[in-house]
Amino acid sequence: MTGIKTSGEKTLLLFSGRAHPALAEEVAENIGISVSPTMIREFPNGEIYARPEESVRGCDAFVIQSYGPPINKWIMEQLIMVDALKRASAKRITVVMPFYPYARQDKKHLGREPISARLIADLFKTAGADRLMSVDLHTAQIQGFFDGPVDHLFALPLLADYIADKYGGGPDFTVVSPDTGRVRMAERWADRLGGAPVAFVHKTRDPKVANQVVAHRVVGDVDGRRCLLIDDMIATGGTITKAADILLDSGATEVIVAATHGEFSEPAIDRLKNSRISEVVVTNTLPMTDDHHYDRLTVLSIAPLIGRAIQEIFSDGSVTSLFDGNA
Repeated sequence: MTGIKTSGEKTLLLFSGRAHPALAEEVAENIGISVSPTMIREFPNGEIYARPEESVRGCDAFVIQSYGPPINKWIMEQLIMVDALKRASAKRITVVMPFYPYARQDKKHLGREPISARLIADLFKTAGADRLMSVDLHTAQIQGFFDGPVDHLFALPLLADYIADKYGGGPDFTVVSPDTGRVRMAERWADRLGGAPVAFVHKTRDPKVANQVVAHRVVGDVDGRRCLLIDDMIATGGTITKAADILLDSGATEVIVAATHGEFSEPAIDRLKNSRISEVVVTNTLPMTDDHHYDRLTVLSIAPLIGRAIQEIFSDGSVTSLFDGNA
């Protein structure tokens, strides 16, 4: 079955780009449908052609795409899919982007810089998207960039339940933010893990060199404690591995890392393999190659969460209830 119909003949259809088909198939399985077939091909010059292979008139269409490299190609592919669905008279189009692209460019640090996260939102609105869904945005303000509903999903319950089951929590466990910007998120983690204390790593970043971080010192008590280092994404691994070294040099007995998005750009995997981090836990919001997997990496599936959120949107339910228990 490629879609779900309600008694009022409302139809849910799920479409997938080519960047991460395994995730789309898993989401579809959680919903109880199949991914709707789409003809996608490229012309010799690289231009992309996309056409749904069944009628979408009046349907509630969800278009899922994850953005591994080459990221710009996959963005363009999803934009073209949305345009095709709009022109084929889909009633509502929800763009599902587990990892929001260009999220780090959400404000101007220097003169003449772009705000590319806003540009992404504008592009999808122009293409015909009615709604966006993403997981753990780099900053919450991105929700305001899109002129329409934005469903901001959180991987924290999934990750925290895994950490709690394997390592426990409590007063001997410290939740550490890799910088001052994610202290609030660390506090939410601490609450989830039974009131664990919070610490953060004070650092500076070189604005002229991408992903270049200079870590300084730990603010908080980590001596003799097991530390959980949390972040929204792991890109080149520089921030996380340097923060882990500082924690261990400051007396931490063990460092575990939990992050939503495993981007793993070079040389992240080499850095993680050679680090003193006990375990790295991420979700499958982004596709991973065989080269990304190593013995201390655990990948949890985000598909059940996305599937439940899609069903709530389709039935005009509450996505918020997935996290706070209220309708």
